[in-house]
Amino acid sequence: MTRLFGRRKFMVYGSAALGASMLLKACAPSTTTTASSPAADASSPTTPASGDGIKVGVLHSLSGTMAISEKSVVDSTLLAIDEINASGGVLGKQIIPIVEDGASDWPTFAEKARKLIDQDQVVVIFGCWTSASRKAVLPVFEEKNHMLFYPVQYEGQECSKNIFYTGAAPNQQIEPSVDWLLENKGKEFYLVGSDYVFPRTANTIIKAQVAAKGGTVVGEDYLPLGNTEVAPIIAKIRSALPNGGVIYNTLNGDSNVAFFKQLQGAGLTPDKYPTMSVSIAEEEVQAIGKEYLLGHAAAWNYFMTVDSPENKKFVDAFKAKYGDNRVTNDPMEAGYISVNIWKQAVEKAGAEGTPTDLEAVRSAAYGQEFAAPHGPVKMFPNHHISKTVRIGEVRDDGLFEIVYSTPAPVDPVPWNQYVAETKGFACDWTRTDVSDPGKFQI
Repeated sequence: MTRLFGRRKFMVYGSAALGASMLLKACAPSTTTTASSPAADASSPTTPASGDGIKVGVLHSLSGTMAISEKSVVDSTLLAIDEINASGGVLGKQIIPIVEDGASDWPTFAEKARKLIDQDQVVVIFGCWTSASRKAVLPVFEEKNHMLFYPVQYEGQECSKNIFYTGAAPNQQIEPSVDWLLENKGKEFYLVGSDYVFPRTANTIIKAQVAAKGGTVVGEDYLPLGNTEVAPIIAKIRSALPNGGVIYNTLNGDSNVAFFKQLQGAGLTPDKYPTMSVSIAEEEVQAIGKEYLLGHAAAWNYFMTVDSPENKKFVDAFKAKYGDNRVTNDPMEAGYISVNIWKQAVEKAGAEGTPTDLEAVRSAAYGQEFAAPHGPVKMFPNHHISKTVRIGEVRDDGLFEIVYSTPAPVDPVPWNQYVAETKGFACDWTRTDVSDPGKFQI
């Protein structure tokens, strides 16, 4: 694995939020892990709760190129924990969050995941943003037979027994956005992404879908994560699409700052070069500058402008905790969903006398429903949730005008049905009649 570069920070982390998370970490009871401890024994999925509470891990990048996106997910995760604790906790115990910094570096994510499981003996970890970080920690969770809740839209093509995915699968974000673009914006696409697993796999799906629907991909380019040398790519876009066309953007992190500023500077405005992003949300709009993103589109399940009682409560609570100037976004909401679904699963498992037995919690998670800020969700046996799909365009206030929404939540499909290698495959961890419940032929 390669280490990342581009460590500049483009956002100021709310000092109150950071202080709170560090205080919680400092006050967490210390735990000594021994060779016989279940947390260090992959054969046993049972992890002990602290006598004073139930310890959980929060693992995101608080530094490095991905901090621009991940810090806010820590905030929403801690908000959910605070709310649960204020209402009595989980099975009468308070949740004790232990926050660790993955530092936008994949080996560090794996190291911190192992530390949270073995040393801190957390019962679950909420974390990761990039697919590279998720792929880095996956072997740790499989080795320890532990549990990760992953809160970000991703490329699919994975279905792990040890991960619950509360962000969108491609059929809940990428595929509907491509259909919308083909119908409303044009049939010629240029693909721009960061150089790691999510953008490359997402673009494999997009190319297959565009071809199947009669469109054309005229170019494809990647930047190392954190790289800001976007001028050559913008020149290629202008050359390949002289009369305009769709730009599908899977850049992550602070590469987006340079991309959108230079895109506007080169005159590639959304009237002729509409850009669809899948990692630009309200927080990133604030960091980049709304003047550079006005009129460009993003595909998510949640926008801050969703009109629902649940969202009003979520936004009001977030602003009350972190400040009126803060915004909410999709990964933040997915992080919030993660904690609540986990809590419900623990309570269901606990009703049978096993509140922190990870196998019991895993089984109890199936079928859990939650009235999320963006709409109702349900956890499926493929470890993904149903989600409403939305497309928004950046407006004058830096928020998103919702221009498209599915009439009902969309069921998750982890194995992509446009890609030949995975067409016809499914995942269902309740199946006992197949050799691999994580991937079997329908």
